[in-house]
Amino acid sequence: MTFTPLVGDFYQLESQLSQQEQEFLLALRTYLETEVKPILADHWERAEFPRSVVAGLAASGVLGMAAHETAAFPTSAVFRGWVCLELGRIDASVATFVGVQNGLAMGSIEICGSPEQRAEWLPGMGRGEIIGSFGLTEPLSGSDSARGLRTTAERRGDVWVLNGEKRWIGNSTWGDICIVWAKDVADGQVKGFIVPTETPGFTAVKIENKMSLRIVQNGHITMKDVEVPARNHLTGANSFADTAKVLRHTRGEVAWESVGVAMGAYEAALAYAKEREQFGKPIAAHQLIQDLLVKSLSNITASLALVREASIMYDAGTQRDEHASLAKLSATTLMRETVAMCREILGGNGIVTDYDVARFFADAEALYSYEGTREMNTLIIGRAITGHAAFV
Repeated sequence: MTFTPLVGDFYQLESQLSQQEQEFLLALRTYLETEVKPILADHWERAEFPRSVVAGLAASGVLGMAAHETAAFPTSAVFRGWVCLELGRIDASVATFVGVQNGLAMGSIEICGSPEQRAEWLPGMGRGEIIGSFGLTEPLSGSDSARGLRTTAERRGDVWVLNGEKRWIGNSTWGDICIVWAKDVADGQVKGFIVPTETPGFTAVKIENKMSLRIVQNGHITMKDVEVPARNHLTGANSFADTAKVLRHTRGEVAWESVGVAMGAYEAALAYAKEREQFGKPIAAHQLIQDLLVKSLSNITASLALVREASIMYDAGTQRDEHASLAKLSATTLMRETVAMCREILGGNGIVTDYDVARFFADAEALYSYEGTREMNTLIIGRAITGHAAFV
């Protein structure tokens, strides 16, 4: 098969990737469109994750591509961003699953783990045999996680004892391990732990009645005297600054995923507009519909240029927190506007999942909020440009 640019990649930036990277993306795109896309509406309606796709994603090389222990070939942040985009344009939930597995769970071990911890956990996670989650957000602590964590960790000889709750933790109800961030009662610092979900005292209950990312299985975790071996403390995770290293990495990939979601909605709306006839001609021939389509494409193109530049900076080692925050803030804000315009193009058909746009429209709300809300990212950027922290 010949690699062709995506409909929403107006400047054909994807064609600048290497032949090996293009071949990888083509194989992934083919798998997603033929094996994953046809089952999405049903699973979204039933709020169930299609676990059958894990093996396919692992076989495609997507899982573990950021870790040198598990990557099929050396990858850049730019290329990994394109993978996130390809996933997002098919489904935000599948992209989120990969983001949690790769960026948050495996990323925590890759960035903060010892060589022994990386060797023990990453290969199995890269093969999809071990599913991970990331336990940072709590019922009473979201945006203020740097200061407000209530989950505690206490060292008792050869074990750490964890107590507390976590909420909105993707993959936690069916995953094998959870990276839990807790405050050490001895020094007040946030530390990270690899916690097998079968550990006594660890329970995860599925959060029901979601209207966004319904396929993702978010859990409410309760930990009561959960004993974790000392060797499962991530050796490089000893303050919230270490947590932030992981979040900077994943925040940029969420920005790419958001561009993919906008692009998926745009592609579906454009195809619909070419087929749907009103007043004797396709609605794509009407000025007001073209206005919505062009605005959508403009948003996508601007966001794509921004997230690509941010990833170039990441690869060069020059990206700072505010750069990742601006990419996430801008991409998700424009995504939200874009999916709304695409839903408008479909009229009444824009609120049923039969035409895909409704799913993108609903799922965009979660991406807009997770990995840092617009407000929190605004404050990170504001601090950088003014020199004044306005968080409290």
